[in-house]
Amino acid sequence: MACTKLGSKTDAFQRQGQAWFCTTGLPSDVTVEVGDMSFHLHKFPLLSKSSLLEKLIKEKSDDEEGCVIQLYDVPGSAEAFEIVAKFCYGMKLELTASNVVYLRCAAEHLQMTEEIAEGNLIAQTETFLNQVVLRSWKDSLKALQTCSDLLPHAENLQIVKRCIESLAVKACTDPNLFGWPMMEHGVMQSPGGSVLWNGISTGARPRQCSSDWWYEDASSLSLPMYKRLISVMESRGIRQEMIAGSLTYYAKRYLPGLNRRHSQGSVALTAAPSEEEQKNLLEEIDSLLPFQKGTTSTKVLLGLLRTAMILRASPSCISNLEKRIGMQLDQATLEDLLLPNFSYSMETLYNVDCVQRILVHFLAMDQATGGASSGLVDDEQLMGSPSLTPLTTVAKLIDGYLAEVAPDINLKLPKFQSLAAAVPDYGRPLDDGLYRAIDIYLKAHPWLTEADREQLCRLMDCQKLSLEACTHAAQNERLPLRVVVQVLFFEQLQLRTSIAGCLLVSDNLDGSRPLRSGLVGSSEGGGWATAVRENEVLKVGMDHMRMRVSELEKECSSMRQEIEKLGRGRSGWSSVPRKFGFRMKSQMCSAQESSVSEQHKNGTGKIEKLQAKLTKHKKHLPADM
Repeated sequence: MACTKLGSKTDAFQRQGQAWFCTTGLPSDVTVEVGDMSFHLHKFPLLSKSSLLEKLIKEKSDDEEGCVIQLYDVPGSAEAFEIVAKFCYGMKLELTASNVVYLRCAAEHLQMTEEIAEGNLIAQTETFLNQVVLRSWKDSLKALQTCSDLLPHAENLQIVKRCIESLAVKACTDPNLFGWPMMEHGVMQSPGGSVLWNGISTGARPRQCSSDWWYEDASSLSLPMYKRLISVMESRGIRQEMIAGSLTYYAKRYLPGLNRRHSQGSVALTAAPSEEEQKNLLEEIDSLLPFQKGTTSTKVLLGLLRTAMILRASPSCISNLEKRIGMQLDQATLEDLLLPNFSYSMETLYNVDCVQRILVHFLAMDQATGGASSGLVDDEQLMGSPSLTPLTTVAKLIDGYLAEVAPDINLKLPKFQSLAAAVPDYGRPLDDGLYRAIDIYLKAHPWLTEADREQLCRLMDCQKLSLEACTHAAQNERLPLRVVVQVLFFEQLQLRTSIAGCLLVSDNLDGSRPLRSGLVGSSEGGGWATAVRENEVLKVGMDHMRMRVSELEKECSSMRQEIEKLGRGRSGWSSVPRKFGFRMKSQMCSAQESSVSEQHKNGTGKIEKLQAKLTKHKKHLPADM
């Protein structure tokens, strides 16, 4: 820390309890009381430097009890006046960034101007401030920290403004572009760029200084000073990412709950403020954070939202954080999205309502930015369009969230359905994740009626289940029978499509054998070996599909027996079509539509047709497999 030495006389001040004495050999003729401290001094050194003390001494000179002056409002109190008194006596003292603001304010209060004496304390402190302190980051920071104890004096003297301007200029400037010597955060460099050791060039390359070098120092400021510093930086055009990074660092330092959630950071915690102070700080942080997407990480925003709920922050603060998270929900992780419910009612373990509000904000933003609509995309575009990536990511995230909250027995069916249905159908290329969440919910809520189960299963589209999901659903006893039949039907369609595709590829490979055999002796002779390996893989896949077709035959046979048992106690098969009706989509081919209509007319005929189709597909399988 830089300093300037003033005075030449030896320090002759001695303290005895709550009193200071000047041991110059002359008896004291004036007593100055500053707070609880008494200074036994001499009139001439004081009145020769201070207009105020000169005036007060003249007023008290006729008192019979002696000259006693009371100064209760001196900036910096007794500690500052002690240094001022030494300056009046011409004793040795040092001006530093830690005391210069105290002395400048005290000198102004005591009217220590150039009109009283040349080189007076006001001029000395101003010169040190402008030429030394404000040119250094560390000294400017230290001076600004002391200003908090000297308001409004430091404000009236423009010291706060000057220190903040100095800090803002240095923070907005790339430290790697500074001239020689480097600032105190880096290693001192010579004009040629090599590192200096005791003024000698070592030839080593200097290390680069990161752009967040000022975060830790700025976080040591009080909140009012920090807010003003951030405001000045914004006016100077500093990047919004830098503002967000500094605010995040500041929040982690003073909000213990947030720092625990991000323990991987290297932020040093201070003494924990009170809950009211933390709440006020969090609301201020929210008001200062840039509202641009991506400037603050979603993990930090969710941590702030969690802390805001714990501290009972204002509804506007919580709403703002939810909107910020909604803008970049596709960057969130499931772990961070699991926000506990801190309400007194404790209806559910997790705050599902908050997540739904965040999802609504995301969907509104997605629509406003020209998100894709369900009427303009097909399945192939849905899987490959980059513009749909955020929506599909969010859909997968919400499905995972539903699976995590589904075991909560207090989670009501309407709330689960509302969150699941909020994601557009075109946002889910596959409904496997949604099926998993529904299955978990059904397992955790076995008391649901058949009607509620069917209503819940309407959330998923059986046509958008993968083959593995269909296999699981066909054997799932928790699903309604209507849904199981639909799953079996669409699984059979998927198997038919897969078998047809495999046969087509196999035929193409067989047709390419003569061509490949002609190339065995050439430089591309490895092609035939590759084709053989591919054919073997296809055979294995065909074996698997053949086994699956056999299993489906057994399941259909079992279902037929059950249907026959149900029909014995009723008037024929007239009720079967209603029980096993299919909900088909408009894009089914005409042959499938005619098959479905026949199934609605006769339940027995439906099962027989399923068996006939399965038998037909078995015949399509190659005989050598």
